[in-house]
Order: sequence, then structure tokens, then C-alpha cells
Amino acid sequence: MHPSLVASAKGAVALHAVKARDLKRFLAGRTKRDGAFLKTAGFGARDGELKLVPNAAGGIGFAVLGLGRGDDPLATAAFCEHLPAGTYRYESLPEAWPCALATLGWTLGAYRFTRYRAAGKTLPRLVVPGQVDGAEIGRIAEGVFLARDLINTPPNDMGPAELSAAARQLAKRFGAKFAETVGEALLKKNYPLIHAVGAGSARAPRLLGLHWGRQGAPKVTLVGKGVVFDTGGYDLKSSAGMITMKKDMGGAAVALAVAGMAMGARLDIRLRVLIPAVENSVSGTAYRPSDVFKSRKGLTIEIGNTDAEGRLVLADALAEADSEAPDLLIDIATLTGAARIATGMELPPFFTDDEMLAAELMACSAEAFDPLWRLPLWRGYEPTLASPIADLTNAPDYPYAGAITAALFLNRFVTKAKAWAHFDIAGWTDRVRPGRPRGGEATAARALYALLKSRYPAKA
Repeated sequence: MHPSLVASAKGAVALHAVKARDLKRFLAGRTKRDGAFLKTAGFGARDGELKLVPNAAGGIGFAVLGLGRGDDPLATAAFCEHLPAGTYRYESLPEAWPCALATLGWTLGAYRFTRYRAAGKTLPRLVVPGQVDGAEIGRIAEGVFLARDLINTPPNDMGPAELSAAARQLAKRFGAKFAETVGEALLKKNYPLIHAVGAGSARAPRLLGLHWGRQGAPKVTLVGKGVVFDTGGYDLKSSAGMITMKKDMGGAAVALAVAGMAMGARLDIRLRVLIPAVENSVSGTAYRPSDVFKSRKGLTIEIGNTDAEGRLVLADALAEADSEAPDLLIDIATLTGAARIATGMELPPFFTDDEMLAAELMACSAEAFDPLWRLPLWRGYEPTLASPIADLTNAPDYPYAGAITAALFLNRFVTKAKAWAHFDIAGWTDRVRPGRPRGGEATAARALYALLKSRYPAKA
């Protein structure tokens, strides 16, 4: 169970979460003294408003959190973020607000990135409500925190080798097999695009691979973009565009987060994770605009822009993943600015031509309170991928629909998988909300885990 949770405790302080529309009824249920205190304090159950109500001895009698209209499903994270050290328990929540969701909110509020500075105050702890699976909540939080930690780690301490070490450690923990192909061996084993993108860095590129689960179980493969830092290459990014590029391995971080959740829950799958881990740098050995490379699949690609590197490394990894004809193939990448323009940082789009999978993803998104939005894999834009001298270009000469054309490019490398979806995620939180501090984020991880759990539950 997560350290912010406890199975039981005597004398735990009561917590109440109240929507603004329910405030009058809530106050009517308090003692005259407590109601007067909250009215004097001006408590209006506004979004994020937290009040500590004293008891007769001068301690904390109870704490109450305002939820406003109740639009934020993770609002209860504010309890863990702001309460003093101690042990607490939920006493009342709004009608139809699941206890498991309130507990998850609390746990996500416990996140602190402490690699480079002290954690600060001691975190409070929550008594897990009786009907809630504390181990499952902890499993989800642990996966989210892993992704956040990996993304938040600056590139001097998170290169391809360090990302490999994190994947290896996760594999060891769950008894998974781990392997990697490094540097010039990428060319020998026919991963030319991964090698080309990483060739400009002194830190050798590599393809990481993890296998777990029983033989004969449904094959699920996760491919995560692991560009540990993206300068843009010769098509150099601006300073503003480069400042958060440590997050460009967010797809890899989310793939590892989902893998950890799935292995921890012992889902009935044959899991494979593939991560092309590279640094896109500028040097005399870096690849150039107008270069042409033959991909693992055999398709030739003209480099129209060296800042469209993510789709290149994913192409080789997807070709390898697809060769096994998995039952489900999902790739996750911080791929395009166009996706951010279309849906923002908080609503990751996904692409698939499988209607059943799309419906399941939307249902699991709602169930996990982890928002997703489907964008069209519009085949009408296929001609924009054409190159005059190669099979494809990595940078279509078309100023619109960049997220769609990127998805169409990746789709060219998937022909055998029974179902495929591409996630174009932000991997980053740019505005602070309860349980979501500014910085790295496990975008879509909870929804993807909910999908796997729904499709492939653990065997009894």
C-alpha cells in the first residue's frame, strides 16, 4: 500500500468534501458551534477552499474541502497537499462521488519530486475506506509517480542509458525479461532510423525491450517514444521550444507506468514494451534535412525536418512490434505541437481505425476519470506523406492537420496487429491543479491501464 495510506488508525480526523450546492445541507448537519465557525470563516465550499475546524481541546475537530461545482474528479488531492501531518479518514463525500476516486485523489496529492531538494513537511496519511482496494490505488499511484519522476529528471541525469536502467529495474522487480540493442548494433540488427536520430549525440542510442507474462496469453505491446532530449537537430528549436524538452521521453515514461500497473495487477497478458531511447542533438554526425534512410520495414524516408524525429524512431520500433501480430498494439508519444493546439495539454488525443477499441478507450477514460479524445485517422491526408524521391517524407509539405498526418505516417508501419492505437500526449502539466503539480505527467496512463484491466483481467 502507498505510504500516504494506512489500513486503520484510532482517532483519525474526519474529512468532509462538499459541493457548493450542498453547503446549506452540510451546515445544517453540523453542531451549532461548528456551523457558526464555518460561517464566520466565510466558508462557501468554493473550489479548493479548505478549512480546519477546531475541537473543544484546540486540536483539529474535522477538515472540510470545498468542491465548487464538483467538476474536478481529483479535487480531494488538496487534502493531502495542504493538511498538516496526522491521520485522517473520509466521513462524508458528495452523493455519487466514489470513495475509490476520493482515495486516488488523496494519493496523487502525495507526489513530490525530491531528487534535488528535501521533501519538506511530513505527509498526512489517510485511512483507506473499507470498500476501497488500497493495493490497487497504490499500484496506480506508483505507476503515475514513476512516469512523473522519469519525465521530471533533467536530461543530464536522464539519458538513454539512464532510461534503460529504469526500464531494467522495473523488469527486475516483476520478473520480466529485459534486453537492449545499443549504438552500432542497431544497424546490424536493422534499426536504421533509431540509429540515425541518435547518431548526433555522444550518448549512444538504443532500443529497449521488456517481455512479461505467460506464453499463450493475449499479446499486448506498448511502444513509447524515448527521446530523452530534443534540440530539434539541425532544424533547431527556439529557446522557448526547447526548455521543456526533457519531457520528450514522456511516451516511454507512460509505457513503463502502464507496464508496471499491469504487471503489478498480474493481468492475463503477454506483455511487450519497446522503447527507442535516443537524444536528438546537433553535431557533425547528426542526421540532416534531405537525408534519405531505409526503415526497418523497408520503406524509404526522406528527412524533411530533423525536428520530426519522434515518428522516425517509432517507425522502426512499430515495425518490430507489428512483426509479432499482437492482439493490441499501442504507441504513446509526445509527438506533435499540433495535438496540443487541437486539444490542449490536458486532453490527449488518440487515433485508431478500430471502432470497438475507440469505444472501449472512451468508456475506460470515463471510468478512470482520465480524459481522452478521439481524433480522426483521416485517410484523405495520405497524399501529404508523399516524397518526390522516397516512399515517404517525415515532414509533409502541408500546413494543417499535423497530428493526423503524423498518425498516418506511423500507421504505415502497422499492418499485422489486430488492433492499434496511437496516443499523442503532452506528458506535462502546465497549470497547477490538485494532484497535478506543474511538470511531468503520466498522461493517459490510468485510462490505458483501465483498458487492459477490462480486456485482460487477472486469472483467479
